[in-house]
Amino acid sequence: MMRILAVVLAGLLTACGVVGAPVAPETIGVAPTVKRQQEQREAAELRQRDDDDVGEIEEPYPAVQGQDEDLPPLNPVGTR
Repeated sequence: MMRILAVVLAGLLTACGVVGAPVAPETIGVAPTVKRQQEQREAAELRQRDDDDVGEIEEPYPAVQGQDEDLPPLNPVGTR
């Protein structure tokens, strides 16, 4: 048990201080987040306007009034 703990502890200690990939300062903070959200909002509004311009179906699909033919009753299959 102590060996496992020593290995885990050694792994954690060597992992501390490891530098990850650099992050550009332009992508961190409130202003870039607000700008990105604004761009996403504008893109969604543009898609909505494009969908509205396409138009709607003139006549809706006819509602199903009933079945064309009677179906046999549902009986369980393969049960004992």
